[in-house]
Amino acid sequence: MKKLLATLVLISGMLVSGCTENPGINNTYQSGDGTVTEFKKEIRSEAVSWAGTTSDGYRIEAENLAGVVTVMNFWYAACTPCRVEMPDLVSLAKQYENKVQFIGVNVRDTAETANAFRRSFQVNFPTLIDKDTGETVLAFTGVVTPSAVPTTLVIDRDGKVAARILGLAEKSTLRTLIQTVLDEKTN
Repeated sequence: MKKLLATLVLISGMLVSGCTENPGINNTYQSGDGTVTEFKKEIRSEAVSWAGTTSDGYRIEAENLAGVVTVMNFWYAACTPCRVEMPDLVSLAKQYENKVQFIGVNVRDTAETANAFRRSFQVNFPTLIDKDTGETVLAFTGVVTPSAVPTTLVIDRDGKVAARILGLAEKSTLRTLIQTVLDEKTN
């Protein structure tokens, strides 16, 4: 019960501090400011053991992607910056097909809503539905908490977070972060 309560508080805080409507500013949305944080290989935190169930009902765990560079994007359908950045994420997922695994993490919607969004934006990668359990967000808490929506993480081959973008991920910036991790020598 404590874990569920902590998860709900975390998600609520993330949604409030992330992509939330502010009626005082022309009904626009506020999100993270696009801050990019890179973590040098030698000082990265331990690998994060995350897991979740996709909008199609399949289970994905970090262990399934051992040795694979992964991009995780935390989003929900009504989030304006999430909608703006999705075509770039889809394009990058195509560009890095068979080299990088992209995974969406929907923090607010049902599977049906997430799948409708995926169809509309022709999303070519799986999306974890995290709204009820918060298990994926919770796994990153204390390491690189996804404290705004959208948040994008680049995870190295060892399962360690190499970079985080809080807010809208600019395509060229994300491409550079991905390429930097792909170019790293393996242990």
